[in-house]
Amino acid sequence: QVQLVQSGGGSVEAGGSLTLSCAASGRTFRLDTIAWFRQAPGKEREFVAAIRWSGRRTYYTDSVKGRFTISRDNAKDTTYLQMNSLKPEDTAVYYCAEDTGVILSSIRHASAYDYWGQGTQVTVSS
Repeated sequence: QVQLVQSGGGSVEAGGSLTLSCAASGRTFRLDTIAWFRQAPGKEREFVAAIRWSGRRTYYTDSVKGRFTISRDNAKDTTYLQMNSLKPEDTAVYYCAEDTGVILSSIRHASAYDYWGQGTQVTVSS
């Protein structure tokens, strides 16, 4: 059973930076994809970024390109989301998600992932 435990997040002023971490356990030998999603109050959960097992393939939603960086350290079973130049519209609860066999056409869809972290709040003030 895969378990994802998130850390990081918090409150920051616009233009600031935060790093989220997602530590996985129980995922031995899984050639997986890990993604970050976010959900703002009253809105649907939306895709933010994803990374393939090798770390060589990354994907971002347009609104975070150039500001956010997803990375992973497979030796530590941890995935990171470095968020720079944060904007108030980035305020949301952020979730990491994991699964194997995620095809490219589904990588931005929450339904493609069976395992989820507990969520962490990111608040950006103007």
